[in-house]
Amino acid sequence: MTPKELALTIANILDSKKAEDIKVLEVTDLTSIADYFVICNGTSSTHIKSLSNEVEYQLEEMGEHPAHNEGISTATWILKDYITVVVHIFSHEADEFYRLEHMWADAKKVDFEPTQN
Repeated sequence: MTPKELALTIANILDSKKAEDIKVLEVTDLTSIADYFVICNGTSSTHIKSLSNEVEYQLEEMGEHPAHNEGISTATWILKDYITVVVHIFSHEADEFYRLEHMWADAKKVDFEPTQN
């Protein structure tokens, strides 16, 4: 799976679990951290953990495993590192505080068309 396909797959998984404000950013030319960021919001700590668990479960079924996870215990900002794609799952408050998409404003926004309704 290409990095872009992985990012869009993650976005669709998040959408299927009712994540809010899903954004896919291509950061290939801006950093060596990853090729894509997927950013979204959950509505509660339980929802944020559920989103994180679902991404990990479905990607493991496809043979993709995270290299690193952070923030699981607090569930206000969970980071899942898949090397070429970094997933950021925020609470609304954490998203407003960190404004990650504004920090990476020069990133190319990737059109994301949900496959689920």
